[in-house]
Amino acid sequence: MVGKKRKQQSTPQQKLQHQIPLDADDDSVSSKKIARHSKQHQKGDKLISSDLSSKILKESLNQQKEILQEEEEAELNITPFSRVAEENSDDEGYDFDGFLETLSSHDLGIEEINEEDEAALAVFFGSDAGPQLTLTDIIIKKIKEKDLQASSEERPMPKFDDGIIDVYKRVGNVLSRYTSGKVPKALQRIAIMERWEEVLYITEPEKWSPNALYQATRIFASRFNPSRAQRFYKLVLLPRVREEIQKNKRLHRAIYEAVKKSLYKPAGFFKGILFPLCQSQTCTLIEAHIIGSIIQKVSIPPLHSSVALMTIAGMDYYGTTSFFIKLLIEKKYALPYRVLDALVAHFMRFLEDKRAMPVIWHQTLLAFVQRYKNELTKADKNNLDRLMHQQKHYLVTPEIRRELKNSRHRGEKEDITLQAPLISVINKPIKEDRWDIPDVPMEED
Repeated sequence: MVGKKRKQQSTPQQKLQHQIPLDADDDSVSSKKIARHSKQHQKGDKLISSDLSSKILKESLNQQKEILQEEEEAELNITPFSRVAEENSDDEGYDFDGFLETLSSHDLGIEEINEEDEAALAVFFGSDAGPQLTLTDIIIKKIKEKDLQASSEERPMPKFDDGIIDVYKRVGNVLSRYTSGKVPKALQRIAIMERWEEVLYITEPEKWSPNALYQATRIFASRFNPSRAQRFYKLVLLPRVREEIQKNKRLHRAIYEAVKKSLYKPAGFFKGILFPLCQSQTCTLIEAHIIGSIIQKVSIPPLHSSVALMTIAGMDYYGTTSFFIKLLIEKKYALPYRVLDALVAHFMRFLEDKRAMPVIWHQTLLAFVQRYKNELTKADKNNLDRLMHQQKHYLVTPEIRRELKNSRHRGEKEDITLQAPLISVINKPIKEDRWDIPDVPMEED
């Protein structure tokens, strides 16, 4: 018609522009165009066969492994001999669940200690306690005594083959950066070596990461005999535990788990950790709480706990020893009479002592009386009564006296009053008919 314009037919590009929202970015528009063109381009290509694609993937994976291996060798300068030692790791994966450096510390929820409490226990700490020896100190001393030339070196090396020294230096380098995964098999071979202490010294265990210390403790606790385990705990694990607590006022979670794993050898734990800690005369309350929490959580054989109680009871008294005695008593073992007599003798040593004993000492005596009051002799109870006239606490001492008063002596039978119906049942004779066995006919031969 005249005066009316024809409607122009819109092209596909114009339709696409009308469909784009106003707030869309230019990047999103261009990406849609590229995606459409790529799909159209793919239609004309032929599909690759499955055999050929699998070969391409295998070849690319092999090339990627070679590139990563070359980069690691260039970084560490690994010799062929040491590469074989690291590649031949054990098939068993010691996976480390969550003990990463980011989870840096294990908080036990212990409250801060008042200065008054520290001052009260400082009276019982010896002033002549020397520095604690580590594996490094002992090995350096031995090397310098044997070799005069090594006396001038700061960290002399023991006399081994150069290849062995090189391998275990690299093992130590790996363990200093270890977080999770498998450990080198060369570390596991230390457990079967005769000169294992010198080989372990080469790896510099004081520089191991907390996770590496956990894995090493796990391996050595299962493969060492109790005497070797004791040496490892005393010279490597205990100094690291005390250093960590002294620096951070808490213990790394992995090292805490390492101490728990050390109880796999109970004799090694007591001789290598607990007894040296009590004899050091410098055990702090935080250290006692952390080690004590492990003793509370882990099941310990009664025989080992009995020997440990006798040994600690015979040691010189220094504040925190009462804490460890109390923890072992509260595990409620059936102790032999010999151990009970040793504990009574331990407390009776303070009969003539004029010092005011701390509250933990009175709490330990209360825990001992509550648990074993019926296993004490009359003479033991009389001695403890005399002790409480000298060492008193206005809250704890009355409880101890009440427990001793309401108990029986060792060997004394408990009075049992039977009710009349129960006595009649017990005294009633058993009919013989109930025990008669019916005759069973037997076949004749």
